[in-house]
Amino acid sequence: MTSAGIAFAGSTLDRADAVRSSPEQLAALKTWRARLLRLDGLSPLLTPEGGLDWGTLADADPASDLVFLGLDGDRGCFAEVPASLGGSVSPPDPRLRQAMMALDPADLATYGGARSLVDWHARHRFCARCGSATVLAKGGWQRNCTSEACRAEHFPRVDPVTIMLVEHQGNLLLGRQPRFPKGNYSALAGFVEPGESIEEAVAREVLEEAGLHVRDVSYVASQPWPFPSSLMIGCHAFADSAEIVIDLTELEDARWFSRIEVAEAVIAADRGEAGQAFTAPMRMAVANHLLLWWLAQG
Repeated sequence: MTSAGIAFAGSTLDRADAVRSSPEQLAALKTWRARLLRLDGLSPLLTPEGGLDWGTLADADPASDLVFLGLDGDRGCFAEVPASLGGSVSPPDPRLRQAMMALDPADLATYGGARSLVDWHARHRFCARCGSATVLAKGGWQRNCTSEACRAEHFPRVDPVTIMLVEHQGNLLLGRQPRFPKGNYSALAGFVEPGESIEEAVAREVLEEAGLHVRDVSYVASQPWPFPSSLMIGCHAFADSAEIVIDLTELEDARWFSRIEVAEAVIAADRGEAGQAFTAPMRMAVANHLLLWWLAQG
């Protein structure tokens, strides 16, 4: 399974690492046909046609940082980090999801990368090592501590998250968190911890949340998820038993679903409807793609 069709993947911008490292090239880009991605805080502003709204660097507040998103042909693309922006670690609200679904895949990927980068800068204005102020470097792909005694370098982070389909005798384990809308079920997921492989993280999370031992973990697909900076790593594994023991501090419910139930729920979700057995994840989520992949294997 490739990343084709997965939301937030597939930006057409050239990240242009050599340009990031050259203050002279960045300065030249800012003086000629540069574009500024217009945002409302961290949310996208859209044109009447439903595309990303691009302005010029003259639209930016002089007190803001400008981060270099990449090249669109020979034009530099930038985003603004206002001095007042505090960043956010919240999931997308329904209105933002609707706005994002209006974007074509390339625009959505460009917005996702910009959102993660702008949000990271808003939340990392001070050095985690010594507490001194940091300043933007490498066009926004680095921040440097201003303390001569420290001079630490900080880089935009990506947090790896495993999201996994667990199978047993042709049935699929799905769970729901208390914050999910009524009837919604999805693949189990959890952050990879320090010192863990992806396979170990899958096994640990499934054991912690559902009390199941799994084996034969395999990679399926991944998705950048900019809320605020996750990389969803989609996997599949087999459980040795069907006996579920739910950790109620993590999940409200977890249960096995048949292939027929999963197929019906995915088809219903494609129509924007609830399935008979459960409501499947929205198409924007990698969990939806994992379900489609699993159905295709049968």
